[in-house]
Amino acid sequence: MSNPPIHAPVKEKEDTVLDLTLRPQKWDEYIGQEHVKKNLNILLRAAKGRNEPVEHILLSGPAGLGKTTMAHLIGREMNTNVRVTSGPAIERVGDLASILTNLLAGDILFIDEIHRLNKLVEEVLYPAMEARTLDIIIGKGPSARTLQIELPPFTLIAATTRPGLLSSPLRSRFGMTFRLDFYALDDIQKIIMRSARILGVGMDEDAYAILARSSRFTPRVANRLLKRMRDYAQVHGNGKITKDVAASTLALLEIDEKGLEQMDRRILEIIVQKFGGGPVGLQTLAAASFEEGDSIEEVYEPYLMQLGFLERTSRGRVATPQAYRHLGIKIPSQAPLLS
Repeated sequence: MSNPPIHAPVKEKEDTVLDLTLRPQKWDEYIGQEHVKKNLNILLRAAKGRNEPVEHILLSGPAGLGKTTMAHLIGREMNTNVRVTSGPAIERVGDLASILTNLLAGDILFIDEIHRLNKLVEEVLYPAMEARTLDIIIGKGPSARTLQIELPPFTLIAATTRPGLLSSPLRSRFGMTFRLDFYALDDIQKIIMRSARILGVGMDEDAYAILARSSRFTPRVANRLLKRMRDYAQVHGNGKITKDVAASTLALLEIDEKGLEQMDRRILEIIVQKFGGGPVGLQTLAAASFEEGDSIEEVYEPYLMQLGFLERTSRGRVATPQAYRHLGIKIPSQAPLLS
C-alpha cells in the first residue's frame, strides 16, 4: 500500500504533533495572507470595542493554507475558547444540538470541511447562526412538537476547500467571507526559516530555496518536507540540511523541482498521452488515473492550475503548453489552447 501524498489533507498523528509545534501562536508569527489579516484586524477590534462576539466567518481555499490556524488565532485574540469539529463528524441533528448547547457565551465553534455537512443538519444550523435558537422536533406525526432552545452568543468559523458546494442560504449567513490563496515564494521561505528555528534544524541558503520551490506554495507541505529533510540529514549526513540533502530527499520522495508528485505527473501524462491534451471530463480522468474525482478536484487540480499546467473548460480538463514542456513532451500542432 503506497504512502499518502505529502500534501494530502488527511492528518496523521505525526502531522498533528507537527501542527501544534509549528502553528503560529500570535498574529505577528502568521506569515502571509496580508489582505485577510488586515480585514480581520478591523473586524476583531470592532467586535472587542463593542464587547460582542465577532461575526460568523467563512474561510475558503485549498488545504494546508492556514484556515485552522487562523481560527485559533481569532479565538486567542477574542480571549475565548475554540471548539473544533468537522462537517463529516456531525452526522445527525442530535450531534449538532449537543455541540451547540454546550457552548459558552462568546465561544467560537470551528467547523472544518463544512461543505460536507449533512443537509438536514445544515438546516438546523440556520436559526442557530441567525437567531441563536435551536429548533428541535420531538416526536412524529400529529403528536410532533417543536422545542426551541435559546443559545448563548457564539461565533461560527467555517472552513472549506470547495466553496462552490455550499448552499446559498448557508453562505448568506456568514458576516464575512475570506479566501486564502497560495503563498508567495518569499513568504514560504520565511515560514520554512521560522519552522527550522523551532525544530532546531540547520539549513543552507540553497536548501531553503529548494524546499520553498517544492512546497506547492503551501505551509503544511513545506513543514512536512522540512521534517523529511531533517530525517534524511540525521541518517545520511551530519544533521544539517544542505543543498544535496534537500535534493536527495525530494528525489527519494519522487517530488520534482516544481513540487509535483507521482499522481500530479500521472494526471498530466494521462491528459496529454491518452487524450491528446484534452479536453477530458473529470470522471473519465478519475477512471483513467484510478483516483477519486473529489481528490483530483480538491488535492491535485488547484496546484496544477496555479502553476498554469492545467485549465478547466466547459468541455473538461486541458493540459497547457507549460505542462507539455515540464513533462518533456513535444507539443503537437493540433494541441488545444496553443493559440
